[in-house]
Amino acid sequence: MALPSTVRLLAVVLISAVAGAINSIAGGGTLLTFPALVGLGITPLVANATSTVALWPGSIASMLGYRSELSGATRWAIGFAVPSLIGGGVGAWLLLRTPPSRFDTIVPWLVLGATALFILQPRIVRAIQHRRAAAVVGEDRLATRTDQTANGSFPAPGVLLLQFFVGVYAGYFGAGAGIIMLAALGLIGLTNIHRMNGLKNWGGLCANAVAAITFAFSSLISWPIALAMAVGSVSGGYLASQGVQKVDQKHVRIVVILIGLAGGAWLLLNRH
Repeated sequence: MALPSTVRLLAVVLISAVAGAINSIAGGGTLLTFPALVGLGITPLVANATSTVALWPGSIASMLGYRSELSGATRWAIGFAVPSLIGGGVGAWLLLRTPPSRFDTIVPWLVLGATALFILQPRIVRAIQHRRAAAVVGEDRLATRTDQTANGSFPAPGVLLLQFFVGVYAGYFGAGAGIIMLAALGLIGLTNIHRMNGLKNWGGLCANAVAAITFAFSSLISWPIALAMAVGSVSGGYLASQGVQKVDQKHVRIVVILIGLAGGAWLLLNRH
């Protein structure tokens, strides 16, 4: 694989910096970076694998920020890790065995699907918060019973199976995986959005770790681009944490949605 030009690397740094800031403010930065990398002439398979490796360190920071939310849910965290790790490995394995031409056909729909999930994300979170408010207003024992993660038990087999499939998606493509995970946790009855975010970040960290390691030993990674992306995303996230996060999330979300829809349509029209 030829070494990317300096201009391309600078463009990757800038794009990743914007994506890092977007992730800090509203999430959904992958909907910017993936189409942009493909637009710079990087094949979809390489762009996908390289993004997974480059952006994984950022998931560590996200996990550390929510680690206190897993207090008292150790067994759930342990149980959640297993299907996430296995699912992430299966997803990465499937990606490595997907012919480039077939991935080119699939990826526009993945981007558009992830964008649709991003559009629905506020409604999903509001629905979860509404359920939590109803539980708190009701009898105390209802609130206690609703928090399945604090009763000292492991997740039910159905929960583990559901998380396995989410992990497969995260390892295969990843964009929107966190939204899918939040929705799945809401479906099984969890209502504490902070605990759910902690489990979501932990599950994503595990799934992406296996995928990143798998891709790192493949021929799909463009290491100059991966390093440029890592520098850009960390810089953008840091700058956002220093005050850029005051930007109205509504406006940022609109930009992400427009980019996701435009990127998906562009990928659809430019399939080989």
